Amino acid sequence: MAEATRPQESADSVDRQALDESVTFTSELIRIDTTNRGGGDCRERPAAEYVAERLAGAGLEPTLLERTPGRTNVVARISGTDPSADALLVHGHLDVVPAEAADWSVHPFSGEVRDGVVWGRGAIDMKNMDAMVLAVVRAWARAGVRPRRDIVIAYTADEEASADDGSGFLADRHAELFEGCTEGISESGAFTFHAGPDLPLYPIAAGERGTGWLKLTAHGKAGHGSKVNKDNAVSALAAAVARIGQHEWPVRLTPTVRAALTEIAALHGIHPDLDAPGFDVDELLGKLGPAADLVAPTVRNSSNPTMLEAGYKVNVIPGHATAFVDGRMVPGGEDEFHATLDRLTGPDVDWEFHHREVPLQAPVDSPTFAKLRAAIERFDPAGHVVPYCMSGGTDAKQFSRLGITGYGFSPLKLPVGFDYQALFHGVDERVPVEALHFGVRVLDHYLRTA
Repeated sequence: MAEATRPQESADSVDRQALDESVTFTSELIRIDTTNRGGGDCRERPAAEYVAERLAGAGLEPTLLERTPGRTNVVARISGTDPSADALLVHGHLDVVPAEAADWSVHPFSGEVRDGVVWGRGAIDMKNMDAMVLAVVRAWARAGVRPRRDIVIAYTADEEASADDGSGFLADRHAELFEGCTEGISESGAFTFHAGPDLPLYPIAAGERGTGWLKLTAHGKAGHGSKVNKDNAVSALAAAVARIGQHEWPVRLTPTVRAALTEIAALHGIHPDLDAPGFDVDELLGKLGPAADLVAPTVRNSSNPTMLEAGYKVNVIPGHATAFVDGRMVPGGEDEFHATLDRLTGPDVDWEFHHREVPLQAPVDSPTFAKLRAAIERFDPAGHVVPYCMSGGTDAKQFSRLGITGYGFSPLKLPVGFDYQALFHGVDERVPVEALHFGVRVLDHYLRTA
């Protein structure tokens, strides 16, 4: 890219074209159906070629990489002005979860722009961020701007399943492309969360619970359904699943969650002592109104039974039965999770990880978090930035293998009544045009000065 022609702290380099492109790119990416149904049933290559072409148009040299044909990732690097600075990773995934068209007000892959809103699967998760990054990079090329530090841009496959064809493949097989990267930003943070009248929050993710998808298996004695059978695999499995579903996990407050509780409570005029004897986190959450939703899923481990498989005929007792559980672990809660599952499953049911990824934490008192906070407050002075921990996970888990600390930061300024979190994987997913414009400006400022 061309050398910078003006100081990096100058006014933003976002022009009208960048704002328009953020909308156009979001819409056009939505029209490229990259539905990930799991089990390898997805093809991201058309979307990867789309973003690679536009990165090349900004003077970059994108690399397309695949572990499996059609499951394409794109990586490009922008050289910064300070060669001594650590590099920053900006990543977004190209795949989306399935959508049933009959349930939607508009076709989920139409990318329709109507009444100031872009509609379609991926409008929030996360083709909007993919598009905003493209728009910023192209604006820099037109303005002759370079960031302070190297920026590595990665568009990944397979985030909505195992990430084996996406960030996992990149981290394991192409680590050299991320040389120098110490921190990264991606989805699920810096969106407006209206916690009450005149109380807009901007939660920035500084942690993720770990993923523990479990397979439970019970073995018993097969036989005729009319006979007494005390070695019934279905009965053993059902009892274990019931115990898991009813278990009340103890509270485990991580540093990120403690910071979230402290800052959100202070905005409600509450100053709790989280270390006081008898402190009741659930009582505190009950005083935080809608903002409790940002914290409640992450104060403890969780385990939710989701699937059951057994038998093939009503009068035949099967010799085995299986179940699946969606488990999540707070940072530092892995040992407790293991021991508890051993106890809840009991001697007659075996369990194993069907898919596992580590929990993450990022410091909230770091210079990086301060700059993320400042970038939001620059463009919405009335907003209150708070840290939070994601209940689920992102590609930041895989990139953490490379020593990259991840933050959730895909900025959007949203109107009152816009339920951002409900639209993740939901019906009628959509994003306001003005929210995209806000995000482009914030990303431009943060990425230039990070």
